[in-house]
Amino acid sequence: MAISISVVLLFLILAVIFMRNGGLKVSHALVCALLGFFLAGTNMAPTIHSGLTATADIVSSLHP
Repeated sequence: MAISISVVLLFLILAVIFMRNGGLKVSHALVCALLGFFLAGTNMAPTIHSGLTATADIVSSLHP
């Protein structure tokens, strides 16, 4: 749960930065959000979730 909240916050911050710089229009952000909602309802959602979890585990295990 904590990983998904932090990922959502990261994407939200990136979307705000892109919108302020003019690289992301509001219509593009809406399409991306709708794509996320539709992907969450498909059979690919568990695969995407496990891939993101594995990536987060690998990144968190790195020690500089």
